[in-house]
Amino acid sequence: MALLKALLALGALLVGVLLAGALLLSPHYQVSRSVLIKAPAERVFAHLDSPAGWARWGVWYRKDPQMKVTPEGSAQGVGAAWSWTSKSEGNGRMKLTAVEAGKRVGYELQIEDFNPSTGQLELVPEAGGTRVTWTMQGDVGHRLARWFAFFMDRLVGPDFEAGLANLKQLAEKQ
Repeated sequence: MALLKALLALGALLVGVLLAGALLLSPHYQVSRSVLIKAPAERVFAHLDSPAGWARWGVWYRKDPQMKVTPEGSAQGVGAAWSWTSKSEGNGRMKLTAVEAGKRVGYELQIEDFNPSTGQLELVPEAGGTRVTWTMQGDVGHRLARWFAFFMDRLVGPDFEAGLANLKQLAEKQ
């Protein structure tokens, strides 16, 4: 009986720490990764301004080849969008919201059961190629979900790195 009381007390303490910790954490997050691609900005940009372009280098497509992707809106540029369903990668929708040829692509991302996030891929000419910086930011909202914001860089950052590596390989090969 004493063991049961101790376990219950420990469980209550852990729940209290999780709740109190969540109150102290920010609901906002930002993830950013960068890579130097040995190719001109125009060649890199050609893979960023359409759903078909993202499908060639996006890491989530490679994680789930069975992902069902449905194009929406324009085929290219502002308004181009796509939704997907995936058992392993979740369901969601992405829409291109800003396009500056050779310079930047902005987007809005909606993953099922999460608040929307926004992001961009920025291209900056640099000696030897183009620096591509992929940034995403958002707000998780709910108090307990703030733990997701705290760990978001570690959760999403490796996928950004893998996606940028795929983009680098694709753009440099052309």
